[in-house]
Amino acid sequence: MYKSVIRPFLFAKPAENAHHFTFGWLKRLFKIPGAASIAKSLYDFEDSRLEVEAFGLKFKNPVGLAAGFDKDAKLFDELSAFGFGFIEIGTLTPKGQEGNPKPRLFRLPKDQSLINRMGFNNQGVEVAVERLKRKKTTVLIGGNIGKNKVTPNDEAVNDYLSSFETLFPHVDYFVVNVSSPNTPNLRELQEKEPLKLLLMTLEAANKLKQIRKPILLKIAPDLTPEQLDDIVEIVEETKIDGIIATNTTISREGLVTEKSEIEKIGAGGLSGKSVRDRSTEVIRYLHQKSGGSFPIIGVGGINTGEDAIDKLKAGATLVQVYTGFIYEGPAMIKKINKAILKWKFG
Repeated sequence: MYKSVIRPFLFAKPAENAHHFTFGWLKRLFKIPGAASIAKSLYDFEDSRLEVEAFGLKFKNPVGLAAGFDKDAKLFDELSAFGFGFIEIGTLTPKGQEGNPKPRLFRLPKDQSLINRMGFNNQGVEVAVERLKRKKTTVLIGGNIGKNKVTPNDEAVNDYLSSFETLFPHVDYFVVNVSSPNTPNLRELQEKEPLKLLLMTLEAANKLKQIRKPILLKIAPDLTPEQLDDIVEIVEETKIDGIIATNTTISREGLVTEKSEIEKIGAGGLSGKSVRDRSTEVIRYLHQKSGGSFPIIGVGGINTGEDAIDKLKAGATLVQVYTGFIYEGPAMIKKINKAILKWKFG
């Protein structure tokens, strides 16, 4: 039904409008008594053999929702009914910001991909916290944090630290996002020295807490082997808990969509099927280079159980979906979990 009826209806709308329409519709639908139970019965697949322990947390299954979908923590309770093992909110910044001018989200149906240049649009970390305080479900929540557009890179540490402190009581793990291509100069923070300073500052604050929480780093798929070697060293030196590989790419290689259409869309990060193979390559490289010394969350181009299993075979401990969720619909989480179970246990 999703692919034959709902997706064509949504895809007839501009991409960002469809996103907001879906959020409003789901909010209203889940207010109907019994709606959450029906959704869980249709989409949630429970099996204790799917449980994964990573960076001190127990995940009911290895399939999570990546950051960017529920930026402002508006819908995590409702989304949990679709069977996600964890949901990552954000990217959040200390102060709310509009993001880049619209239109800024574009579908590439021929490539089952998206291009976005959202620019960390969000209402600010404190607004998200007010929603997290009303959390009803037990789903694990990750907090993805970034810097405000107006904050210069030499002051970026303060933005990340501010969001870390504000979010700390309300999320289960943190993700440091320095890899979005849509905030000017942000990716410069992936260079070795500024990145070490940022992560060591956050880890120092983490150690002061009664119970520290996992910190992960989200990286771009466009890093060179030398930069990936640096990432492995940085994880070892700063003692953060793991890596999310990968964010969107600035590459446009191998797209089926007409070149003229791609040029018309312009700048932005490419996600979906088009980044699948590169993201898996990065996972494999990091896993082999590090000797599997830290967990990796694999994200990028997961539409099927086979896609997820490829990431796990490459060395990922958990996986996340975003673009695939938009193209495949809510039934995909159950299908992926069933495929993983079959792969693991036959």
